[in-house]
Amino acid sequence: MTDIPKKRKGPQAMVGPTPVQNRILALIKDFVSARGMSPTITELSELMGVKPPSMHEQVAAMLRKGLVRRIEGKVRTLEVVEDSPHAPQVPYLPGLTAVPILGLVTAGAPILAAENRIGEVWVESSVVRGSCFALQVKGDSMVDANIHDGDFVIVRRQPIAENGEIVVALLGDEATVKRLFISNTSIELRPANASYRPIRIGQEDELKILGKVLAVRSTALGGDS
Repeated sequence: MTDIPKKRKGPQAMVGPTPVQNRILALIKDFVSARGMSPTITELSELMGVKPPSMHEQVAAMLRKGLVRRIEGKVRTLEVVEDSPHAPQVPYLPGLTAVPILGLVTAGAPILAAENRIGEVWVESSVVRGSCFALQVKGDSMVDANIHDGDFVIVRRQPIAENGEIVVALLGDEATVKRLFISNTSIELRPANASYRPIRIGQEDELKILGKVLAVRSTALGGDS
């Protein structure tokens, strides 16, 4: 009698794309649609907000799964395999880029913003400049700037901002979205709602600018609010 090999127990490798790989596939297709050429690993890394070695690992896994292929004789070689059995799972929206939602940010008193990826917001590619992320707003202190409770703010990562710009700022370990005002004698984070008072930054306060607000979206595919 021939012995039948037993199935190995334990977690099995995922055949289809992971959520991260789905986003990379969509980014590649959007990049090709907008520029007529495929992105480099470095460009994909910047769009995803990760380091190139991490992107190399993801692309290698996608090559093994047959989700992408490299074209010989080209500098920009990545191409999405359209006839892959998993290709229909890739959301492709021409002219749009997926921006990761990292958590909540308050538009009232500062609260802890847990940077856990909880989804994506699709934003016009022309809006997404540099490494961007999205946060969902909780509170009403920025309503006069058309930022309402439940809206998503699209934020470009940058450690500095100009006077008067709307920013996501970290005070200690608490994040808030406010308009930045800088004078010779003080720094303030001002709300856009007369019911709230400005937050004056003292010398003992730890202020860190996480990024500048580029746009606001009321739904995952909505327009500016």
